Amino acid sequence: MLLTKKIIIPETQRGLLFKEQQFIKVLQPGVHKFWDCFNQYQLQTVTITNTLQNGVSKDVLDLAELHPAAFADSLTLWETGEQEVGLVYQKNGLKDIKAPAQSGAYWKTGQEIRVEKTDISENFSVAKKLAALLTNSKDDLLRKAVIASIVIATVPENHIGFLSVDGETLATLNSGTHVWWRFNRTITVSLYDGRLQNMEVNGQEILTKDRVSLRINLSATWQIKQPEVVKAELADAKDFLYRELQLALRTIVSTQTLDELLADKNSLNSQILGIVVEKAASYGIEVKAVGARDIILPGEMKAILTQVVEAQKLAEANLIKRQEETQATRSLHNTAKVMEGNPVLLRLKELEILEKITARINTLNVYGGLDGVMNDMVRLTDRGTKI
Repeated sequence: MLLTKKIIIPETQRGLLFKEQQFIKVLQPGVHKFWDCFNQYQLQTVTITNTLQNGVSKDVLDLAELHPAAFADSLTLWETGEQEVGLVYQKNGLKDIKAPAQSGAYWKTGQEIRVEKTDISENFSVAKKLAALLTNSKDDLLRKAVIASIVIATVPENHIGFLSVDGETLATLNSGTHVWWRFNRTITVSLYDGRLQNMEVNGQEILTKDRVSLRINLSATWQIKQPEVVKAELADAKDFLYRELQLALRTIVSTQTLDELLADKNSLNSQILGIVVEKAASYGIEVKAVGARDIILPGEMKAILTQVVEAQKLAEANLIKRQEETQATRSLHNTAKVMEGNPVLLRLKELEILEKITARINTLNVYGGLDGVMNDMVRLTDRGTKI
């Protein structure tokens, strides 16, 4: 008895027809009829609506490899070389990125899919226009592929970047955004700040030459002038400079007494700067200024120093007082010598004294008239003044 088998393939599917477990052909969407007397045919359907995301299964790819002619009208095959990146476009829009040394296929649909390959064996930087497209993509599939496919480095203004590939420095990077393919290599970017920077060396406990314990806070202003030297010679520029400032501070303080340090703090700054500048310059760093912000004494030493300062100020005050008394005595002596040879001046002085005395007396009785007031009330004798 003859039997007709009818098969309907929807538009969102493709049919894989087998006869006695052997592949025959790919069935396109539509109605298919064929004789199947002994139930020899088997059908496997494949959904193709998510072909861009899911691609083609390995089983289908194996069949396509065995029967390339049968799948020629149904599949878009792609393959990338060891040094090639595949850019997947659908209707001229970039949708996905394929890594080197990969292969696969997409079902052909009404939306054309093509894979463009880019050689990254020598030039692995991403062109500026393509980089902008990749970094600003809103498509979920492409964004996931971008994260796994590229390295992005942004060099800020007044910074210098160094591109290292597999541990070797290959290029100097100016400010801006730089993008590379990350496949087949390890890419790192080192950034160095070329602006003026400040460094604090705080809480350094140091003994002076006279065995006084101090805590000093130091501040330094510095700048990277030769970033290529810094990168080649130093693992950490800040750590290096901090250590050199610390050592220089300890060296200078340990050779000076407390009085010497307190007498001239600028001398401490200049000595530290003199030590650090030359050594830092040999590693591409310019130290512009060094300043000791605080010199902190222990509590008991503060009390002793306060007493010393008070004693010094008291001695200075006594000295000034003695100098004033000496000057006053000298002035009196000079006045006496002048009046000794000038009776008129002497008499005027007598009257001045009389005026001062009478100003303090409520009642004054005068005998002998004006002549008595003028001549007898005040007399200068060898023993003093009589009234």
